[in-house]
Amino acid sequence: MMIESSITEKAEGLKDWLVKVRRDFHKNPELSTAEFRTHKRIVKYLKEMGIDTITGVANTAVLGIIGGKIPGKTVAIRADMDALPIEDKKDASYKSKVLGSMHACGHDAHMAILLGTAKVLKEMEEKIVGTVKLFFQPAEETVGGAKPMIEAGVMENPKVDAVLGLHVTPEIPVGQIGVRYGQMNASSDSIKITIYGASTHGAYPHEGIDAIAVAGQVIVALQTIISRNIDPRDSAVVTIGRIQGGTQGNIVANKVEMVGTVRTLNPETRDKVINKIREITEQVSTAMGAKGELMREEGYTALINDDNIVRIVEENGRKLLGTENVKAIKSPSLGVEDFAYFLEKAPGAFYRLGCGNAKRGIVHPGHSNLFDIDEDCLHIGVALQTENVLKILGNKQ
Repeated sequence: MMIESSITEKAEGLKDWLVKVRRDFHKNPELSTAEFRTHKRIVKYLKEMGIDTITGVANTAVLGIIGGKIPGKTVAIRADMDALPIEDKKDASYKSKVLGSMHACGHDAHMAILLGTAKVLKEMEEKIVGTVKLFFQPAEETVGGAKPMIEAGVMENPKVDAVLGLHVTPEIPVGQIGVRYGQMNASSDSIKITIYGASTHGAYPHEGIDAIAVAGQVIVALQTIISRNIDPRDSAVVTIGRIQGGTQGNIVANKVEMVGTVRTLNPETRDKVINKIREITEQVSTAMGAKGELMREEGYTALINDDNIVRIVEENGRKLLGTENVKAIKSPSLGVEDFAYFLEKAPGAFYRLGCGNAKRGIVHPGHSNLFDIDEDCLHIGVALQTENVLKILGNKQ
């Protein structure tokens, strides 16, 4: 069915509204799992648009539903909601009013863009073939809200066939986007290694088992995992960021604890690295008369884009912004992003939306206390996400 009128014009017509919505969120940030006001505002906006909402999924999450009047595919669009424990230091009328809390990663923009996209799609709902789900997700910055939302059933009834997400970045100028096929973000694991030895007087080390000496050998051996066990064409990181052991300078330490992080880009490498860490921890310790234990806490899974969905995003970017304004992201990020969990359940794409403007001093990266966006990125994001949804659903434009 033909979708009439220009999506770009509709998005541009929302400019002032999008800025107002974004600034309201920006002035009133809420930390992970405490997005209570944010939740209420989102529900209010959606109800004003006449969009059905489902609450009570994954704490403060909100699910909105558009379409479904004409049978077809189902596409989900996700925006994260939480802020960071950072004090807003920029000089702007819309700076955070909450001491020690700030939208320093652009989630306020993500919510505004998804609300704007919802507004445009709702206006053409009678002609949309298929269903659109709106995922407003809490706790991306900490415990992760994607997995609880999935466990609550948001990817089912109707089953989601494709999922879309974006992230604003000042590293890309406003008016441009960055796309990447395949691996986009790393998986993460927190590790804790404990070495158990036996204490004795420092003057008689042969009568004990020095946990510090063992820990030193373990740390050295861990570095060979990347250089000698991982394909050089792949990427992985093993970092020990904290080490603690011993009680006094003249006592051989009987216990050392080491805490670190592991980052990998595909599941096979992830398993291999963790297994090697465990082997080294246990076997090096045993060889030196000690005992080594590894505790692993799984973090986010790797974010791997679907090539077909990325191609749709890339084509729409070229159509709306010009070929020269669609940039290829050359290397994946070893940072994590829990949008990856949605991509485990359905094919999809996560891309970067430029929000930088060097002339206006909008150059500070995410998680900076001076972070800001060029708000022209908001209507661009709306136009792109709307076009992406309609293309995936098979609606002619």
